[in-house]
Amino acid sequence: MTDETDKHDVDGEAAEQWELVNTPLGEKWSGRTRYAAAMFFYKRGEMSAETLEVYRICARLDSTDPLPITRDRGIGQDWLKRMGFE
Repeated sequence: MTDETDKHDVDGEAAEQWELVNTPLGEKWSGRTRYAAAMFFYKRGEMSAETLEVYRICARLDSTDPLPITRDRGIGQDWLKRMGFE
């Protein structure tokens, strides 16, 4: 593979994970889906461990939005901004 192909693959994966981390609340397994996608962003260094922990806690709670919890804990300001939750 060329470097350009690798970059396209990575960008495509990031776009897919972005959609998954934004899975609507209340859908069956949506909490776990959001957590798995959050792990992707954590591994890329785009999310703090503390923010990832909130997603882990919410993984079994499909209707619980991790963003207000993140905000209330005073963590993940960069992530909240990226998610448009300010």
